[in-house]
Amino acid sequence: MTTQQFTATLATALQALYSAAEAEAIAALVVEHLLGLTPLQRRMQAAVPVPAAALAQLPAVQARLLAHEPVQYVLGTAHFAGLELEVTPATLIPRPETEELVQLITHAQASRPGARVLDVGTGSGCLAIALARELPQAQVLAVDISAEALAVASRNAARYAPGVQVEQVDILAGWPVGAVPASLDILVSNPPYVRESERALMRENVLAWEPATALFVPDHDPLLFYRRLAVVGERLLRPGGSIWLEINEALGAETAALFTEAAFAPAAVLDDFLGRPRFVRAVRR
Repeated sequence: MTTQQFTATLATALQALYSAAEAEAIAALVVEHLLGLTPLQRRMQAAVPVPAAALAQLPAVQARLLAHEPVQYVLGTAHFAGLELEVTPATLIPRPETEELVQLITHAQASRPGARVLDVGTGSGCLAIALARELPQAQVLAVDISAEALAVASRNAARYAPGVQVEQVDILAGWPVGAVPASLDILVSNPPYVRESERALMRENVLAWEPATALFVPDHDPLLFYRRLAVVGERLLRPGGSIWLEINEALGAETAALFTEAAFAPAAVLDDFLGRPRFVRAVRR
């Protein structure tokens, strides 16, 4: 079986769950991972026979994918901001929209590379690590309630940004020990924001595999984490420091109003690359 046939065989099987385009993209990721190829190399080596060891892995990989397991968990890696990060079911899979948050912060912080940064709910460490690499002189602290997620973040940081510090904190109840009041330049977070009633809109591979505690909030209090982050930001950000948040696109105005009413200058709702309200930025008065 050639590389092209190997890819096509898996893609055809995956069309039982995914569109043809999605199935082909997932199959390409798997083949590149198993064969150690870049996308260009995979295309250039389309007619090259696949080693028997790689062929032997196909049935198990295919079975996991057909059980709705996300390809990132099957492979143990996810691509984010040019990095190949370890991910497990203890961590959310980093999304392309979250990469935009890194770009927005980096652009705004270009004249102040030595920023002090706190990433709340770090998961795999994607935001903290990407910001540490984009702002080489930054001091970055990443916190999460999950010890399992922090273990993953620590391994990713050791590989890509050894200066990133990690700390286990329940941000709804406690404070990061490593963050001195009124010292932070940036507070960034992609907190849980999906309302329980929105479960029906989500795909099986998310619902069955990604950590619910990192996704969902109760319908009666959907801004639970943002309200707490406003308090955390008021205490830990220096005057002029900024808070950057990923948000539920249906709650942009409400989220921005929460920060405008707190100790922040009028908050701005920013769109993602698809034109959806995806981020809030606010500056500490």
